[in-house]
Amino acid sequence: MSFRHAWAFLTRLPGGAHPADERGLGMSVPWFPVVGAVIGLMIGMVWLGLNELVSPLTSATIAVMVGVMITGAFHEDGLADTADSLGGYTPERRLEIMKDSRVGTFGVLALVFSVLVRVVALAALDPVEGVVALVMAHAVGRSIATIVMASSPAASSTGLGQSYTAHLPKPAVWAISAVIAGCSVVGGPAGVVGYGLALVGALLIVALARRAYGGTTGDVLGAIEQVGEMAVLSAAARLVAEHGWQWG
Repeated sequence: MSFRHAWAFLTRLPGGAHPADERGLGMSVPWFPVVGAVIGLMIGMVWLGLNELVSPLTSATIAVMVGVMITGAFHEDGLADTADSLGGYTPERRLEIMKDSRVGTFGVLALVFSVLVRVVALAALDPVEGVVALVMAHAVGRSIATIVMASSPAASSTGLGQSYTAHLPKPAVWAISAVIAGCSVVGGPAGVVGYGLALVGALLIVALARRAYGGTTGDVLGAIEQVGEMAVLSAAARLVAEHGWQWG
């Protein structure tokens, strides 16, 4: 059931089930990377099929947009809100901007950057290699976000970020995160570099969030997921052609 709760939260597709209380929310968190891997595989199948019909750049663009549709731009919204909020002068004002449904200049630029990086990186990969990269990127991005949820204080006592961490089963988070990290290591230099870049990016965002807001929020977690996707896809675009998804 926790998988279905995570599916309902992270996607706009049928098959999910909304939890009845905050305990159900928290118990679904360890499944986020698993849902991410499934989302990455679905996008990968679109990417793989389109490569037979259109150019790699067109295929990559459509595949990334399909991912946005599957998730309802959930993580992109977090990235945009986080970027916009940094224009505030106090923690209170930044949190207020973050809750505003309107998107400002910083948010638009962050979204453009995220989409461009993912599209260009994916377009540089062979079809099958791109499927692997998409699965890993979506799993790693959500895995590292769950690690942050389990290890970093929330900026507010309310909101989705707090609701999901209130009953978080940390041992399960660490166990599944270890599996995702292990899979990245098995993925050779591209997997290790991608995971490392995603982790460094997350650490920088957490440090910035603590200084800007006093802790993390749901939007900050969305930004971390987006950075994770960009990191893995970028590393794959640079290293897979030379090393493949293996060592040696």
